Amino acid sequence: MNYMSLILIVVVFGGMMFFMNRQQKKQQQQRQNQLNSMQPGSEIITIGGLHGILSSIDDAKGTIELDCEGVILTFDRSAVKTVKPATTVETPAEAATPVETIESPIEEN
Repeated sequence: MNYMSLILIVVVFGGMMFFMNRQQKKQQQQRQNQLNSMQPGSEIITIGGLHGILSSIDDAKGTIELDCEGVILTFDRSAVKTVKPATTVETPAEAATPVETIESPIEEN
């Protein structure tokens, strides 16, 4: 009876380790896919909280250059926390429509 409980504990512990390792591998794969999807023009947030637009990627050095309001900064690829897709500049529909003016009910003398 003593061996059965020991075997059960080992099996449960082994199962827990297997599932934790599996979850960690999924997270690593998701992060790698996110880093591989970076393209110039993507919005990047670093682990330090800096927001910028991806200017260029240097695969040989493993670095990226971020444009932060005209200041170009170089970071390691591992410093990237979040990658948002590249943004396209579009003219809003509101800018194309004329603005209506409302006349004031107060009369001027």
